[in-house]
Amino acid sequence: MNKDVFMKKLAAGIKKLPKEEQKEILQDFAEHFSVGVAEGKTEGEVAAALGAPNQVAKELVATYHLEKVNHSSNAGDVFRAVWAVIGLGFFNLVIVLGPFIALVSLIASGWVIGGSFILSPLVVLVNVVLYPETLLLFDVFVSIALTGLGILIIIGMYYVTRYMFKAFMKYLHFNVKMVKGGLNNE
Repeated sequence: MNKDVFMKKLAAGIKKLPKEEQKEILQDFAEHFSVGVAEGKTEGEVAAALGAPNQVAKELVATYHLEKVNHSSNAGDVFRAVWAVIGLGFFNLVIVLGPFIALVSLIASGWVIGGSFILSPLVVLVNVVLYPETLLLFDVFVSIALTGLGILIIIGMYYVTRYMFKAFMKYLHFNVKMVKGGLNNE
């Protein structure tokens, strides 16, 4: 594979990145070819040393999205980073998607439980409106206790959510390093 074919395939693979980022990446790889040719290698040897352009593009896109999440961790960036890492290979579909779904499910259930506990006085209120003769102080006190517990759960879930997404981002970075060729390539 010569330089032109490699660069075209690489450009096609990184077209979802911002134009400035694309330009910088293509310049870097053009420089790799220039240095390789100056050292006496053929364009084919340089291209082989750089790897398959499609795989290189997937790695670059995944790395870009992971870096973007590190600077602004909104939900959309996190999902894009997860899908970019999954795109690195079928193996990652199981290794990344499984833990991600489990993590999101656990966090969502914690938020739902906390919210439902906070809203428990509404159930007592509706019960009193519909059946006024069934008002028990026990129900009122239980709903107050559940509200307090719900507030504590929501506060805890805020910190758990922040910590878990940071830990998951570290896991994604680790996964990308493994796909790029092991942990020895640091």
